[in-house]
Amino acid sequence: IEEGHDVGNHTVNHKSMPSLSDEQIKKEVMDLHTAVYEKFGYEMKYIRPPKGEYSERTLEMCNKLNYQTIMWSKDTIDWRDKNTELIFERATKKIAYGDLVLMHPTKCTAEALPKILEFYKQKGIKADKVSNVIGA
Repeated sequence: IEEGHDVGNHTVNHKSMPSLSDEQIKKEVMDLHTAVYEKFGYEMKYIRPPKGEYSERTLEMCNKLNYQTIMWSKDTIDWRDKNTELIFERATKKIAYGDLVLMHPTKCTAEALPKILEFYKQKGIKADKVSNVIGA
């Protein structure tokens, strides 16, 4: 936050949003929103639904909560395949500015990240925050 990064909401308990009631969605989103705001004074405005699962109803609900739903265009599947070379390959194959690359805070991802960022730099692609990439 201090460095100007976008911090997005991913809900409190990582439940599949389409299976939740509107009230449960509100609680999942706003409990995390409130906790982040109270601790850091930061208003989150982007949400990535857990597991990438959403419906028209969940999109509408998040919109009512003043959230813009974002999704990834490249998935490194780093949570499953703990292999730095696979993570690198998935993060760089046919990459273009505007791609949103899904990564998780895993040991292998952290190890692959410097090489990924160097690859982007060599290709003239700036790793950027979500709000810049989507043109907010």
